[in-house]
Amino acid sequence: MAYDLVIRDVEILDGTGAPAFRGDLAVADGRIAEVGAVTGGVHAQGVEIDGGGATLCPGLIDTHAHDDGAFFRYPGMEFKLAQGVTTVVSGNCGFSAIPADPQADAVAASGGILAGVEGQFTDLEGYFGAVLERSPAINNMMLVGHNTVRALVLGQEKRAPKPAELQRMREHVSLALEQGACGFSSGLIYRPGRWSDTEEVTELAKMAAPFDALYTTHMRNEGDRLLEAIEESLTIGKDSGVHLHISHHKSAGKANWGKVKVSLARVDEAIAEGQRVTLDVYPYTAGSGRMIEYFNLQNIDTQLASVVRIASCPAFREYEGRMLVDIAEEENTSLEELTRRILTAPKGDRTLCIHFIIDEADVETNLRHADMMVGSDGIPDLRGRPHPRLFGTFPRVLGHYVRDRSLLPLAEAVRRMTSLSARTFGLHERGTLKPGFWADLMLFRPEVVIDRATYDEPKVEPVGIELVVVNGAVAYQNGEHTRVGTGQMLRYRRDSFQN
Repeated sequence: MAYDLVIRDVEILDGTGAPAFRGDLAVADGRIAEVGAVTGGVHAQGVEIDGGGATLCPGLIDTHAHDDGAFFRYPGMEFKLAQGVTTVVSGNCGFSAIPADPQADAVAASGGILAGVEGQFTDLEGYFGAVLERSPAINNMMLVGHNTVRALVLGQEKRAPKPAELQRMREHVSLALEQGACGFSSGLIYRPGRWSDTEEVTELAKMAAPFDALYTTHMRNEGDRLLEAIEESLTIGKDSGVHLHISHHKSAGKANWGKVKVSLARVDEAIAEGQRVTLDVYPYTAGSGRMIEYFNLQNIDTQLASVVRIASCPAFREYEGRMLVDIAEEENTSLEELTRRILTAPKGDRTLCIHFIIDEADVETNLRHADMMVGSDGIPDLRGRPHPRLFGTFPRVLGHYVRDRSLLPLAEAVRRMTSLSARTFGLHERGTLKPGFWADLMLFRPEVVIDRATYDEPKVEPVGIELVVVNGAVAYQNGEHTRVGTGQMLRYRRDSFQN
């Protein structure tokens, strides 16, 4: 048989956690055709690549992305491809591109996700169609966000929904799930989700139960009340009867460092009792998000402000890449006044910040935990100095934590970022190098791979990744993006749990 693509002489990590073995891999019609000893060659228009003993594994899966709008602004998704990421799960933290009202304030409803995006879609079907018109470079699976749904029905009102309003919210969530969303997400630390009670979230999470889909959450608190937030999340998952996924698990703030051991023990206890619970983490000691979400303008938290760095600031571009404490000292003003001035300026609510709130020991505890997945939580705004996780998350895991720190074996790390993620998020026929599965592939050098993005220079691509294939087509090779645009918009398949 003649193939479209053959990659020869590689160390194959199939994504299951099994040891690597030497062999070849062949691709036909976008899918894996053979794995092992491939005797056939490529047809006249096909491509044969000598892997030279590099390691071949499934394309990596970013379980926690905010790429809903990035597929419009940056359809080439260079910052993901260069990491070996072939699929993302978007719509996290309660903010999603859908449902949408073209007549409403898209920026407010989507938490900034749709800033600058032009499109007349209202539901997941329309969103998928609009994205595919841009020929996306990678695949996308979607969650439907609680904050977006609540904003569409209630705006920013600080109250419980009336019965009719709750029913409208249920209908929005259910429609997205019917159209292929993999679950319902919440961001209970953010507006307007923070004004909802446990019962409201539970009622909406129940919409995922008939689809065997997920409830994913940026919990209500990741600091002083982390353990209470864990309990609330477990309660929502249990009472709604759905799989609970805890996003970017952490203990925020120095006073809380070390609590991840307790919260992980509680999760393990719930799993032992039969509850479906999974988690992901990003491999950095700093978080990032819209600055307005972290501060009360009437009572500025100066302790938090002292560890904040400006990533993107439409009103004060000169502040980007600088710590608030340094700006305040230079301008001879207080942290309170500076923070308030930034957030109340025109487009102040679009300011993105980086906050150094996590202990490195907690990052390592998370990565050592059984079945801990990896999500970048990257915010794709390239105008300023974004968090380096946007460009560096996955090579950082492979290079720093696997090779240099030996926190977990390479085969296990690959499993956590491929087949486990695919099974959890219903990515049908992906995440494993298996004949018949889609040919999403990454070829890399374990002895070389590393992130190069830093807080000062965050938009630097990693090294050590030689080839990335998306749905059978070469999308990235030796530092060059081919822009073939073969990404797909994926629909959830509950039977993927049995892959």
